[in-house]
Amino acid sequence: MNFPADIKYTKDHEWVKLDGDVATIGITDFAQSELGDVVFVEIETEGETLNSEDTFGTVEAVKTVSDLYMPLAGEVIEVNAGLEDAPESVNSDPYGDGWMIKVKISDQAEFDALMSPDEYKASIGQ
Repeated sequence: MNFPADIKYTKDHEWVKLDGDVATIGITDFAQSELGDVVFVEIETEGETLNSEDTFGTVEAVKTVSDLYMPLAGEVIEVNAGLEDAPESVNSDPYGDGWMIKVKISDQAEFDALMSPDEYKASIGQ
């Protein structure tokens, strides 16, 4: 299982990579492996300003549908359009082509409070 060191993690299994005040968000390698084959990603929140813990979309796998939660407050400025034609990239490359949204964050302190790779690994028993 992959846990990149340059990103932060949430209890809801999202990952966040920060570049200035823009956060790229997706689901973790652990989350995609638990879901199984991802067949559809629905995100209709582009242009919306959401709070931390708000639902920003859903991911549908063969056996289940899961909500996606905002790890940070901010405005959704981009949705990964590539997921429409290739939702399986969430499985094959969760930290690369499988990213989900980009958010202009409101508060750097929220990012700082997210889990480190080691804290996330401990939270999932790795």
